[in-house]
Amino acid sequence: MEIDERTQRISADSIRGYTDIIVLYLIREKPDYGYSISKRIRLTSAQKYAIKETTLYSAFTRLEKNGFIESFDGTISEGGRRTYYRITDAGRDYYRTKCREWRLTKEVVDNFIAATD
Repeated sequence: MEIDERTQRISADSIRGYTDIIVLYLIREKPDYGYSISKRIRLTSAQKYAIKETTLYSAFTRLEKNGFIESFDGTISEGGRRTYYRITDAGRDYYRTKCREWRLTKEVVDNFIAATD
């Protein structure tokens, strides 16, 4: 993955194809809403990846259109009504498939990564 040596962050281009799997991972246990998911991505990646809001909401739209997640209105907070997202059974199947695909992709790419240390 492309890393900015000054900030030790992963570029959006390097991780773009994995946005769906990241979102599904984060809602596989319980539903969550956009801002919270964005914050969890930053925390889980140890601040190495901060997803753009447009990227995240595009993923929600795509995943919902494909039947992998469902959205529903949550409780009203200080900021107004929140839209929550939950994974569907089809989403769980898709997540497992993408995990297998990732392991294979990593295996292949690892063959082309030279140790530089």
